[in-house]
Amino acid sequence: MLTSLEPLLAGRRIVICAGPGGVGKTTTAAAVAMGMAERGLKVAVVTIDPARRLADSLGLDELDNEPRLVDLAPHGIETRGELWAMMLDAKRTFDELIERLAPDARTRDEVFANRIYQQLSSAVAGSQEFTAIAKLYELDLQGGYDLLVLDTPPSRNALDFLDAPGRLTGFFQGRAIRMFLRPAGLLGRGSGLVFAVLRRVTGVDLLRDLSVFFRSLGGMIDGFTERARRVGALLEDPATTFLIVTAPRHDPAEEAIFFHRKLRDAGMPFGGLVVNRVHRAPEAALPASLGPALGARVAETTRELAALAERDAFNIARLRRELGDPPALEVPELGGDVHDVEGLALVRGHLFGEDLVG
Repeated sequence: MLTSLEPLLAGRRIVICAGPGGVGKTTTAAAVAMGMAERGLKVAVVTIDPARRLADSLGLDELDNEPRLVDLAPHGIETRGELWAMMLDAKRTFDELIERLAPDARTRDEVFANRIYQQLSSAVAGSQEFTAIAKLYELDLQGGYDLLVLDTPPSRNALDFLDAPGRLTGFFQGRAIRMFLRPAGLLGRGSGLVFAVLRRVTGVDLLRDLSVFFRSLGGMIDGFTERARRVGALLEDPATTFLIVTAPRHDPAEEAIFFHRKLRDAGMPFGGLVVNRVHRAPEAALPASLGPALGARVAETTRELAALAERDAFNIARLRRELGDPPALEVPELGGDVHDVEGLALVRGHLFGEDLVG
């Protein structure tokens, strides 16, 4: 069993924290970033969690689509490097991608004003998967950080996350978009009649909107396809590693096993396992001076903790066996959610060794 994540992260450029929901992925991602910043790296942590947990735990009022420098000195934490944090705005990221790939300002504005794009970009923002790694790619391309740490959706959604580059490439190389780019477009007799009826009923010229959208997009298809290819390559890069974050309960353990299998099938680089909220069996004997009533309550609590610890040990053993005995690190149950810098520092201490706990 590991006592520190530092050996797993040596030489890595990107760390992706993945796993079930509700097991502390966001906290783990922030604590990993904090620990590596303490060790002299310039680190950015990126979350797609719309809740305020990351901002609160870092002592910030808010986070947005651009990384913000986190000052930990007021909390008594010294860092030789720098810690930056951001929360993904998926729609803004998609808009920025259009801005970069558009051949000129006129095309960019035409796409932004198009109703089809407005609906599509909102749908992409809802799914978040491609835009999360697109943002990761942009930050990596800028080259200003030694390490990028990404928090991800729960496991089942993260499978879409892994497939997103390929699905986007398939869309831009598919028959539907090529049909719209042909001179005749969709102006066959039957389809033309359908669009005409829709225009009369809704007042929306859907055919025109679709045609303008796809023709505006036509000059960017190669750029989108190449970007999707590079984003996919980034996930498979040896400098990238996936940490599976889970908890020692049946359902989260099953999710972690499922996700690890998908990672392996996709050929993605798996680094190790972080198991949060692990119960420990009490070690000390009960003092004889407690008295009968209090002694009985303490004894019952001790038995309950011992049962939870036994359950956790069983699930962790199964996890390690199913995952091929990977590098693994356990974080004990802390008795409450992490909601401030001090709590985050406590988790960081468990992830990187007790000598760092302040």
